[in-house]
Amino acid sequence: MPTPDQSIELSDKSQITIPVRNLITLVVAVAFLITGYFSVTERINFLERDSELMDVHVQQNSEFRIKWPRGELGSLPADAEQNMRLNHLEEQLDGIIDDLILLRAK
Repeated sequence: MPTPDQSIELSDKSQITIPVRNLITLVVAVAFLITGYFSVTERINFLERDSELMDVHVQQNSEFRIKWPRGELGSLPADAEQNMRLNHLEEQLDGIIDDLILLRAK
C-alpha cells in the first residue's frame, strides 16, 4: 500500500494480482447474473405477448357478442333452415286466411 506521499501510477503495464479462487467465483457470479437477466427478459417478453393475444381475443369476443345477436355476422345453417320453414308456414297460413275470407264473402 502506498504511503500518502507516494502517488499511484497506472499504465498498460500495471499488474493486478487476484487469487484464482476469487477470479473463478467472479466469473461464475457474472455467468449466473447474465443467465438470470436473460431469463427474466424472456419471461417478460412472453407475458407481454400473451397479454396482447388475450387483448385480441377479448376484443374479438366483444365484437362477436355485440354483432351476433344483431345478425351482422351471418347465421347458422340451422337458422337458415328454420327461416325457410317459417316462411313456408307463413305462405300456407296466408293462403288459408285468403280462402277463409273468400268463403265468408260467399
